Amino acid sequence: MWLSTLAIFAVATHGAAVVHPEVWPGVPQPIARDAGLEARVAALLTDMTLEQKVGQLIQADIGRIEPDDLRLFPLGSILNGGDSAPGNDEFASPRKWLALADRFYAASMDRDVRPHPIPVLWATDAVHGPNKLPGATLFPHNIGLGAARDPDLVRQIGVATAQEMRVVGLDWTFGPSLPVVRDVRWGRTYESYSSDPMLVARYAAAIVAGLQGPAGSRAFLDSSHVLATAKHFVGDGGTQGRDQGDNPAGEAELRDYDGAGYPAAIGAGVQAVMASFSSWQGVKVHGLPGLLTGVLRDRMHFDGLLIGDWNGHDQVPGCSRTSCAAAINAGIDVLMAPDSWRELYSNTLAQARSGEIPLRRVDEAVRRILRVKMRAHLFDEGPPSSRPLAGRFDLLGSAEHRALARRAVRESLVLLKNQSHLLPLSPRTRVLVAGDGADNIAKQSGGWTLTWQGTGLNNRDFPHGQSIYAGIEAAVRAAGGVAQLSRSGQANPRPDVAIVVFGEDPYAESQGDIQSVAYRPNDARDLRLLQSLKAQGLPVVAVFLSGRPLWVNAYLNTADAFVAAWLPGTEGGGIADVLFRSPNGRTKHDFRGKLSFAWPRTPQAVRPDSDALFPVGYGLTYADNGDLQSLPEGSTMAQAHARSVTVPMALFEAGRLQEGLRWKVAPDVRATPIDRVRQEDALRVQWHGGAGPAQLVLLSDGALPFPGDLREVAALTFDCRTVAGEVRDLTVGMQCGPGCEARVSVANQMNAAPAGGWHPIRVPVKDLAATGANLERITAPFVLEGRGPLTLDVSNICLESVASQPACP
Repeated sequence: MWLSTLAIFAVATHGAAVVHPEVWPGVPQPIARDAGLEARVAALLTDMTLEQKVGQLIQADIGRIEPDDLRLFPLGSILNGGDSAPGNDEFASPRKWLALADRFYAASMDRDVRPHPIPVLWATDAVHGPNKLPGATLFPHNIGLGAARDPDLVRQIGVATAQEMRVVGLDWTFGPSLPVVRDVRWGRTYESYSSDPMLVARYAAAIVAGLQGPAGSRAFLDSSHVLATAKHFVGDGGTQGRDQGDNPAGEAELRDYDGAGYPAAIGAGVQAVMASFSSWQGVKVHGLPGLLTGVLRDRMHFDGLLIGDWNGHDQVPGCSRTSCAAAINAGIDVLMAPDSWRELYSNTLAQARSGEIPLRRVDEAVRRILRVKMRAHLFDEGPPSSRPLAGRFDLLGSAEHRALARRAVRESLVLLKNQSHLLPLSPRTRVLVAGDGADNIAKQSGGWTLTWQGTGLNNRDFPHGQSIYAGIEAAVRAAGGVAQLSRSGQANPRPDVAIVVFGEDPYAESQGDIQSVAYRPNDARDLRLLQSLKAQGLPVVAVFLSGRPLWVNAYLNTADAFVAAWLPGTEGGGIADVLFRSPNGRTKHDFRGKLSFAWPRTPQAVRPDSDALFPVGYGLTYADNGDLQSLPEGSTMAQAHARSVTVPMALFEAGRLQEGLRWKVAPDVRATPIDRVRQEDALRVQWHGGAGPAQLVLLSDGALPFPGDLREVAALTFDCRTVAGEVRDLTVGMQCGPGCEARVSVANQMNAAPAGGWHPIRVPVKDLAATGANLERITAPFVLEGRGPLTLDVSNICLESVASQPACP
C-alpha cells in the first residue's frame, strides 16, 4: 500500500518505536471478497461528494449531537459514551433507545438533503453484556470469564449480547477488549481475559464469532448479530499499571503478548479494530503508521475499519481534538470525536481539499467503512425499528440469557481456601450474610454498568438482577433454612455460618489505577468484620469482589473459606449455586474456575506472575485439600500512623484521583464525569434538592498517603463553574476522622466570579484549622457540601504548598 513504506520511515526517524511488519504474523482472510459488494462500494464512492466522504471519517457522541445535525453534517457513525444515553437519562427505557435509533437513521437517510444517503452506524461499549440498558443481562467481566476457561461459554455470551443490542437498534459494540495485562495495578485489568496470551487468543476468536456470527456462514452479521471491535490495538496491557501510559516492551514482546489476540480476532472476521490510547516506546499509537498500517493492514490483511478511541487523536503530537490529519494519514479510518466533531469535520474537510490528507487516503478509509456497512446489511435492513429483533423487549434479561449469565458466574468463581472442607455448605441451616457487597448489585457488577464508573446506583436500577444475598436467601429458603442479611454482621439468633461479601467499589479506566496491589491496607472495616465473626466461633466464608487479584493475606488467614468472585454481574444466584450443596446432601455445582491471573504474594507484586502466592491456573475443587498455612500479614510498606503529605499534590486531575482517595456521594447528590479539556477530566455535581444539604466527599480509601499530615499545606484549590441553580449554602471542608470535620463557605467566591465560566476557588487551610480541622490526621481532604437545586462542575482539585513553589498543576 502507498502509505506503508512512508509510515515505517517516518516512525524510524523518531529513533524509537521502529516497526518491522515482517516479524508479525500474517493472517489468512476469513471472508472472501464479494465482487458484487465491492462493485457497489466502488459505485457509491464515485457518487459521493467530498463532504460526504469526510463525514464518514467522524464519529460523534449522542450526548453532543442531535439527529437533525446529520442532515447538515453527514457523519458516518455515532456512539453513546459511558455516561451518554437518550435524553441524557442514564435510565432511559429501551423503548426510548429504539426511538432515538430510528431518528438518527431517518436523518442520515434523508434523500431531500443528499441524493446518495448512507445509513449511520450506532456504536456502544457493550463490554459485559449490553451494560447501558436498564433490565439487560449483565455477564461477569472479562477477568472472571477468563477464570472459567470456556471459549464456548464466551461465544454464547456474545450471541446473547448481540441479540439484546439488536432489540434497541444498536449495530456495533466496542468489544472485545484484548489486552494481555502484566501489571494488575492498571484500572482496566478486569477488561482483560488473562495474563496468558494464548487464552486471550482463544477467547478473541470465540467472542467475535458470537457477536458477529461465524465468518463465512449465513449467520454472519445477520439480523441477530452486531459488529464487533477488537481493542485496543496495541499494547495497552503493558503500560506498567498506568492508563493511557507507555508500553516500553520490545517488538517481540509487543507481538507475542500484547498482539496475541488480534490475529485470532481478524481470523474470526472481526470488522472493526480500535487504536490504543497508549504509547509504544514513547510514540502515541494513534499516530504510529508502522503499527496501524504496516502491521495491521499490510501484514495482517485487516480489511475492516480502524477507529480511534475517545478523542485519542488529541494526544498525537501536533494534533488537537479538532484537527488531526496525522492520525488519518497513519491509518485511522474513523476519528472518535464525541464533543469536537463539528470543528473536526470542518478542519478535516479543509485538509482533504488542501492535500494534507491525500484524497487517495480519504477514499481508502471510506471504502473500508462502506464495505463494513454493506457486510452488515445496513443499506438493506431499513430503520432500526423494522428489523426482526427490534422491540422484542422480552429478550432483555430473558430467562434464557439470565440462565447463561448464572452459569458464567458459577464457572468463573475460584476457590482459594477451604479449611477443613467447610464448603459446600448445607442450605438447611441458619446463614448470616454480611458485608457491603452482600446486597449490592452495582458493586458486584463493577464499572461500565449503566454509568461509566458504575457508581450512583441501587438495586432498583436492575429490574432483572439478583444480588448475592438474594441468591443465597432463595437457595436457603427453598431448602428449609434461614438466611439473614446484616451488613455489619450483627445477628440474632446466632447463625450457624457467616458469609461475608466485600471488595473493591466500582471503577473504570484511569480512576481504577492504583499504586500497590494491597487491598485497603489501612481500612480495616472488612477485616474487622471477618475477625469479629470468627471471634464468635462462627465458620466464615469470604466472597471477594474485585477487578484484579489483590494482596489479602490477613483476610485469607481469617476466613475459613475464601472465594475470588471477581465482578460477577447481575446474576448473584450463581454464587449460591456453588457455595451450597443440594438439600439431599449432593453437590450441585463444584468450583471449576482457575485463576486467569496469578495472585500476588506481597503488596509490591505488581506483576504477580513473577511473585505469586497462587499461580495462573490455580483453583481448588471440593475434593482438594483446601487447608492453607498462615500467611505473613506484615506489609513491607512503611505505614506511619499519620503521614506527612508531599505538596503540591493533585487530588483530582485529568479525571484521575490521587492514590488513597475515592468519591463518596450522598444519596441526594449525583456526580457525573464530563469533558473539560480531555476525556472526562472533570465532574458535574448535581444537588436535586431535599430536606437539607448533602455532601460529595473525597474520602480516604486507606492507601498511601492518607490519612495524612497537612500542616505544610497552605490551601485547598480547585476550579469550578456554575451550570444551573443558585449558589447559596455552598461550603468546602475536610474531615479528620469520626466526629472531626471543618467547613468554610465559598458561596461569595462563586457568586463574585463571572457567570458560566471556569474560575479558581482557594480555601486557606488555616481557616479550616480554625474551625476544627485536625491537620495532623486528615482522612478526607475535600468535602463539598451544597443544597439543591444546584449544578456545579469541578476539576483540578489540589493541595497547595506553604512555599507556593512549585505551584499546583
